[in-house]
Amino acid sequence: MTNWPEHNKELTGQLRTLRSGTPEVMKAFSGLAQAALAPKALDAKAKELIALGIAVAIRCDDCIGFHVKAAMEHGASCAEIDETLGMAIYMGAGPSVMYASHAIDAFEQFNKPVSAPAVSAA
Repeated sequence: MTNWPEHNKELTGQLRTLRSGTPEVMKAFSGLAQAALAPKALDAKAKELIALGIAVAIRCDDCIGFHVKAAMEHGASCAEIDETLGMAIYMGAGPSVMYASHAIDAFEQFNKPVSAPAVSAA
């Protein structure tokens, strides 16, 4: 399985390179994201859960990693992630079942406590 925290870190670096190579496009995409995510009738958590459901339904691993993490940062629980995945499966059928397992794996990895680096006793 994918190491989701590491995958997100690597992808963030690649996206930084993309931003420097296509600044106008990425600035426009960022503006679109900010406008879509702005809390209005739906709060940020609901919007991230919707994005996660779509990511599973369209089979975008990179999107799954980012939206699981963002949903958790906005307070999404395991039960809310599960219900979101249920809707994605309903809308995307069998292939979404397989990609839902990726989102569960990402949730479990991001939910693990971060261990402190080992200190040498030298």
